[in-house]
Amino acid sequence: MRSRQKLLAAAAEVFVESGVDAPVREVAARAGVGMGTLYRHFPTRPDLVVAVFRHQVEECAEAGPRLLADNDSPLEALRQWIDIFVDFLVTKHGLAHTEQPDSSGFGALHTYFLDRLLPVAEDLLGAAADAGEIRSGIQPYELMRGIGNLCIAPDDPRYDPRRLIDLLLRGIQRPKAS
Repeated sequence: MRSRQKLLAAAAEVFVESGVDAPVREVAARAGVGMGTLYRHFPTRPDLVVAVFRHQVEECAEAGPRLLADNDSPLEALRQWIDIFVDFLVTKHGLAHTEQPDSSGFGALHTYFLDRLLPVAEDLLGAAADAGEIRSGIQPYELMRGIGNLCIAPDDPRYDPRRLIDLLLRGIQRPKAS
């Protein structure tokens, strides 16, 4: 089980840095395991990609409540959660370019993603609105979809989705009374 967790963490890092088409030997090397161990846990690239996707969804879902508990500002918790969400999206967008056999489980991933992450985003937005840090009425799906769309970046070094996401978050903040 420990090797599997190391492989998932290493694969997520490699996929964020190099995309889901990165050599799997790079994943094994980063995890500190041999190729046999990698293939024992994930016989095919799609198996590895689906497992990383699910693992990252779970990490993102679990981070929301933890960040709310650890931060005095719900808005800061939301910002930190969005950073984790963006890292996840980089991997998720690469998923679209992976060969997707019918039996791989790709079909149910989008529903799983929404079922796990929409409630977390709703809790973070609600806490930030209740604290008066953001405007009320912001829908979690709209925010997540907007961030997702900003992360579909052209291959252009001048484009920085995180900068635009920061502008988006500034736009939802409630103006401070002067």
